[in-house]
Amino acid sequence: MMVVISLGGSLIVPDKINVNYLRKFSTFVKNFVNNGNKVIVVCGGGSTARKYIKGVKKSKYDFESLVGIESTKLNSALVASYFDSFNLVPDSLLEVKDNLLKNNIVCVGALGFQPKMTSDGDAAQIADYLKANFFINMTNVRGLYDKDPKRVKDAKFINSISFKDFLKMISKIKYKPGQHFVFDQYAANLVCKKKIKTIILSNNLKNLDNCLNGMRFFGTTIK
Repeated sequence: MMVVISLGGSLIVPDKINVNYLRKFSTFVKNFVNNGNKVIVVCGGGSTARKYIKGVKKSKYDFESLVGIESTKLNSALVASYFDSFNLVPDSLLEVKDNLLKNNIVCVGALGFQPKMTSDGDAAQIADYLKANFFINMTNVRGLYDKDPKRVKDAKFINSISFKDFLKMISKIKYKPGQHFVFDQYAANLVCKKKIKTIILSNNLKNLDNCLNGMRFFGTTIK
């Protein structure tokens, strides 16, 4: 089985490096890989990206996207260290594929310079390119809601949503570097166009285990 996990930056560096969680996450993934599976972990920028984005001045160059992209690569190198793996962070789909032939775990940040896209877009590209069995987006909320659950008390949880309805929802949200929404517009369009079964989960590793093993889990399925 091949799994692409988009690991939200909010789980890697919510404010400071989440060492305890990264240890548990890496142990889980290593055990999963030892059972004959392959995993690509695509890392978000988290608070590191947002701090840099806030710090750069707007100019004719897109520095906001640039520092956001570099933050994902920094986080990717950080996460890779928990797998005792030292490889140059892949910068293209081909490099991801080549790395996967040598290692069953590959940590990735943003691929190249693709403005107006978060690491979720890169994860969707990889899932499509490698024809992964699972595309899982792990974030700091339990799944998809009709409204922002951190701001709206009566936000309703969405257990399952069609590609068409998800695309309608995401089309109403304007992209901005460092955005908090569970998916960026590029990723949403790609998973809907290619019909990539996508699952949005929280950071709970038992829940992730249930999902990967076909057991009941709490999250949102886009299909």
